[in-house]
Amino acid sequence: MSQQIQDGQVTLYDCLYDIVLEDALVPSRWDSFQFIDLFAGIGGVRLGFESVGGVCTFSSEWDEMAAKTYYANFGEVPKGDITKIAVSDIPNFDILLAGFPCQPFSIIGDKEGFEHETQGNLFFDIVRILKEKQPSAFMLENVRNLTAHDGGNTFKVIIKHLKSLGYNVHYKVLNALDYGVPQKRERIFICGFLENVDFYFPQPISDSKKKSLTDILELDSELDESLWVKDYIRDSRIERMKREIARPYITHENVGKSVTPHHFSCALRAGASANYLLVNNERRLSARELLRLQGFPDSFEIVVSYSAIRKQTGNSVAVPVIKAVAAEMLKALKVHEGEKNAAKSRQGNRKRCTRQPDPQITHPLIQANSNCRNTA
Repeated sequence: MSQQIQDGQVTLYDCLYDIVLEDALVPSRWDSFQFIDLFAGIGGVRLGFESVGGVCTFSSEWDEMAAKTYYANFGEVPKGDITKIAVSDIPNFDILLAGFPCQPFSIIGDKEGFEHETQGNLFFDIVRILKEKQPSAFMLENVRNLTAHDGGNTFKVIIKHLKSLGYNVHYKVLNALDYGVPQKRERIFICGFLENVDFYFPQPISDSKKKSLTDILELDSELDESLWVKDYIRDSRIERMKREIARPYITHENVGKSVTPHHFSCALRAGASANYLLVNNERRLSARELLRLQGFPDSFEIVVSYSAIRKQTGNSVAVPVIKAVAAEMLKALKVHEGEKNAAKSRQGNRKRCTRQPDPQITHPLIQANSNCRNTA
């Protein structure tokens, strides 16, 4: 007890101090946890969950070039095709992470959804693993258009399957622009918890904490001349540009060939044309700039060709968004754990108590704990 109790009376200060002190001294099982990284790509999701104390115990990625980048940065070669991996060969874990293939549901992709011969059905491998392993939580990431695909039926099927496994499911579309990188990248995040965890998606960060194009662009003088486009391409882009804005900017050429400048990048795409995005209408983004637009640290190693890194960053995730979601998931899990422990403690205290609660203490948290503070 923090202060001497006189005459058997527990003060409000004593109760508050001891409750806070006890909570602070009790370690959480979520201080360190294990996760698996499915459809791992180059490890953007992994970086996000490692930042909040997670340890990756299993990863899967079928693309050999992506696996090469993954190995260079994490020292592990991901397992291959998840459809050929038995659940029994996957170690136990706490959280399942999967940015499952988005092309079947994308606005830009073929939009075949579950009818896609290979990629669309990979969602059911996630279901297969969740059903058998029953981890405490999961986080899935996909394109914004997933909610609208097939008139919303595809998304309804996904949510129905996840809920049928006993998970409480939360979902929301988040934009990378709101979490610190100058890239407009809207993706849907689906988070599930086996228990009724009080979870909220992260709030956007303040503008003062966001990076600008100036922060992520390299000096022109340090770049390879192969990044510069030919004069006729530059002149064509300038002619079609809808408006003039201050440099630096990135122009985006859409499917209708119209060109729009922004002080941010439109979403990186794996299958986009080489000149889909241009800096000041003059050059393509460098490999390092592509990674920076997704929030990867400069320590992240580039071990593949420029065309390969363009594909890999287009398929990847915005790391700061993952970090923000991971932080909120861990916060919610820790609070839920604390609530469960407090409930168990109150139940045990009631069994040991010999006196009534102090009627002068009206705060519900203190009232719940006060009747057993002097029963040593």
